[in-house]
Amino acid sequence: MPVTADDVDAAYAPVSQVAVRTPLERDRRLAERTRADVWLKREDLQVVRSYKLRGAFHMISRLDPEERERGLVAASAGNHAQGVAYAARALGTFARIYLPRTTPRQKRDRIATLGGDAVEVIVGGETYDAASATALEDSSLTGATVVPAFDHPDVIAGQGTVVREACEQLAEQHPGSVPDVVVVPVGGGGLVAGVAAWLAARHPETRVVGVEPSGAASMAAAMARGGPVTLDEVDAFVDGAAVRRVGDHPYEVLAELARAGRPVELVSVDAGMVSEEMLDLFEVDGVIAEPAGALAAAALRLPGLVSPGESVVAIVSGGNHDVSRYAEVIERALVSRGVKHYWLVEFPQEPGALRRFLDEVLGPEDDITLFEYVKRHNRETGPALVGIELGSPEGLGGLVARLADSPLRAKKLSPDDPAFQFLV
Repeated sequence: MPVTADDVDAAYAPVSQVAVRTPLERDRRLAERTRADVWLKREDLQVVRSYKLRGAFHMISRLDPEERERGLVAASAGNHAQGVAYAARALGTFARIYLPRTTPRQKRDRIATLGGDAVEVIVGGETYDAASATALEDSSLTGATVVPAFDHPDVIAGQGTVVREACEQLAEQHPGSVPDVVVVPVGGGGLVAGVAAWLAARHPETRVVGVEPSGAASMAAAMARGGPVTLDEVDAFVDGAAVRRVGDHPYEVLAELARAGRPVELVSVDAGMVSEEMLDLFEVDGVIAEPAGALAAAALRLPGLVSPGESVVAIVSGGNHDVSRYAEVIERALVSRGVKHYWLVEFPQEPGALRRFLDEVLGPEDDITLFEYVKRHNRETGPALVGIELGSPEGLGGLVARLADSPLRAKKLSPDDPAFQFLV
């Protein structure tokens, strides 16, 4: 395989020079939900708020002096860039980091702060792919070394140190204990490849579950097709894992393990489920996770993923979350929980129509959160977009029945409706 357990073990000491030993914490909420013994590996508390530092530092630390002298280039929209910036500064080399224009100002500033004089941040292009192409062009012209986000054996080995550390911590708290299941977020595949390679050799009885966003399940597509494929479209909500094509090296690790009879179980969760978990992590556990950081914990909402009594480690991979996105997260979570719904309602253009809707259709625990009405003088009715938050998901049936009994014409918008995408 491109990466083995020995490679991960060899990476552990150098990575520990800069990466903090992030906590492994028992989570009561998830334990009650699953009836399993659930532990969160808090890589959101890493020095750059994600595990990406581990892989970037390990690869850069293995470059020879001549390669470091030529400098580094990397493309990223977030966590990988911060890892490269921190590693470049720590190792005394220089990196040019290319970011797409969509990268938030907060992330740009943090990359510059972490790297200091050791980095140059270059913003250009509308997408990550454009930034990546520019970084490759830079490398071909200057000889600078490209530091990939996931598709390099040294990066994979560095990222795999997360699971060795977690297993050591679990054994310290419960001598002799080994996790029954390790749940890992999957984007480009570097983390899951490192984790799976190490566990296959050191604790082969442990199941590895890889969790992808349902709108960007590129590893599942690669395993089904027998090699990495480029997805036509991806849902960018889980931006840290919204990868069109997994890396060749991560794929080969998982494919080889599958051939050896130790396959990684791949599952996917949708954006609504991720949003629900982000809110629960924040409101109940006090954990600020970005969407990709909540992927592993969100998968524990899937029925039957883990069994009662099992010891489960879920990796919270990152906490670089833009707080301005919480409004969208809340909206998606309410829709996913079944308490937020939208209708297109034809109201008669007559006095008292809205009052009758409130009195006769809306339930006592229901609330209107959106009402956009267009009054047209040349028609007998006018359309309104109405958003309703129910007191509980069980209230939907009564609301639908009352609407059906009323003289109003109403159409419920489905989350699959293209128009729905403008609302969340």
